[in-house]
Amino acid sequence: MWNRKPVGVIAYIEEPDVLNARDHVLKNMLDELVLQYHRREWVNPDPISFLYAYPNPRDREIAGLVASTLAYGRVAQILRSVSAVLDRMDGSPSEFLRRHNARQLGLMFDGFKHRWTTRANLVALLVNARKLIQQHGSLESGFSERRIITRETLLTAMDRFGAGFEGLIARPSDGSACKRFNLFLRWMVRCDAIDPGGWTGISPGALIVPVDTHMHRIALQLRLTRRKTADLKTALEITEAFGRLAPDDPVRYDFSLTRFGINPRLSKRAGGLSGAGPYWDI
Repeated sequence: MWNRKPVGVIAYIEEPDVLNARDHVLKNMLDELVLQYHRREWVNPDPISFLYAYPNPRDREIAGLVASTLAYGRVAQILRSVSAVLDRMDGSPSEFLRRHNARQLGLMFDGFKHRWTTRANLVALLVNARKLIQQHGSLESGFSERRIITRETLLTAMDRFGAGFEGLIARPSDGSACKRFNLFLRWMVRCDAIDPGGWTGISPGALIVPVDTHMHRIALQLRLTRRKTADLKTALEITEAFGRLAPDDPVRYDFSLTRFGINPRLSKRAGGLSGAGPYWDI
């Protein structure tokens, strides 16, 4: 049985009837973080902001694929690189891909480089996305292949989807935490004040927490894992821990927790990358 608890910016939290004492304290702390920071005012400079420009899910999924693929390195560089790609797509990434072939894309993005992502990598990403859309009608349909995606089938779907991108997208079968892939799925599956959604065939309860070194450090501080490597097993362990608190939406805390590393105002307030204030003292 579950209690439904109203929480302001989020309509309801599914709250288990019984939690142990520590989980109860942790849940209250994290729910308070959501109330304070799960708001659009704390988005900048997160690359999720690019997705807000696209009301059509077919455009949004392509923008999200580009933004998540390039979401590594310094934030300012990420924003410049994503802008350099999306600005060429004339407001409709789906129509842009429909109208341009590999040769044309290579010419349009001549000189592009984002750290180790080259023009050839970018063009391959877009060409493979174009092929998938031609075959299935959308990236969403290509991901699910019209199957119901659950927690048990998510990793298989991620692996199958990633295989179509020839090494450009991390795959769970390699043991990777697939941080950027899971970030893309969070953006496209969840739908609330922060995540714009658009993919309706996957339950938020099936998602995996996007884990990088920052989230891994936070999870260690919160004793959600003892694993020393930010790999797939660690991501699943952290997701399971959050799932005890929010079974229907284990990644709901991701945005609020990671503000302390991405937003300059909160980084200063918290006293460092992962925070040293009362939120971490449990």
